[in-house]
Amino acid sequence: MGLQLPRRTAGKPVTMRRMAALAAVGISVLVLGGCSSETKDEWKRAAMPDPASLQGEKILSLWQGAWVAALVTGIIVWGLIVYAIIRFRRRSDDEIPVQTRYNLPLEIFYTIAPVIMVIVFFAHTVETQNYVLDDDRPDDNCMEIVGQQWSWTFNYGVGEKGDCEVTPNSTEFPYSSYVHDSGTGSQIPQLYLPVGVTTRFNLHSPDVIHDFGIPGFLMKMDVIPGRVNHYSITPTRTGDFRGKCYELCGVYHSRMLFDVHVVTQEEYDAHLQQLEDAGATSELPLLGGDYASTPAGLESGDESEEGAE
Repeated sequence: MGLQLPRRTAGKPVTMRRMAALAAVGISVLVLGGCSSETKDEWKRAAMPDPASLQGEKILSLWQGAWVAALVTGIIVWGLIVYAIIRFRRRSDDEIPVQTRYNLPLEIFYTIAPVIMVIVFFAHTVETQNYVLDDDRPDDNCMEIVGQQWSWTFNYGVGEKGDCEVTPNSTEFPYSSYVHDSGTGSQIPQLYLPVGVTTRFNLHSPDVIHDFGIPGFLMKMDVIPGRVNHYSITPTRTGDFRGKCYELCGVYHSRMLFDVHVVTQEEYDAHLQQLEDAGATSELPLLGGDYASTPAGLESGDESEEGAE
């Protein structure tokens, strides 16, 4: 008894080729139509923002390297798939390809190769992480950042800087006095940073978990009650950027926005003087407590909505 296989439909390969050609033309038109100097830079950065900090440049390099490795791996895999399709395709209606049950060298290869790739990627990730979170790098400036429901408070130190290390129960801080800028439901706080100066952010929360991030710097970190996380940033160019909370922290999470202004040292000092002249001064940084509002319905000593402040 002979092997019965379905007949090929006449003209089907021609139709498929035409559809593939039309798809290729359509994709080419779409890609070329979206080309501009800005989008070209976005392609180079693999959709990452243009980093405005030394730490961000290191993170961008890791991101680009990961994409290059992924594309190289993809090209190899796609090439092998196309080779197998062409090399081992059925050439006649009554032909059955050789049925290979296993290939030990190939199985060893595709088991070991991914492990090596993961190890290499892990090593580069750890190297980048150690760089951006290096506590041995000297900090020129320290700020106490408070994320609270639902805005931010930025505490700027005034005078000589001491040790930037701060613990949750600290009574001593790097500066002898502070000026501050606190946001409200109708006012977005303004964060000023001097360009070329390494500033350490000590992150505090009096209520729930927040996340302090500035996309233009390619850095963010959780703000956790009961502990003081920190990281340092060295802005590389002046300009205006946007910041926000990356952790869903409650019903008005979307209000936790802030503006970032990277300015010269003279402009930074002038901003601190403006805050001091406006009376936004304190001996210690404002870390919540009486300065943090509690939403109605939570324990506040008063169950009324008016007492939930």
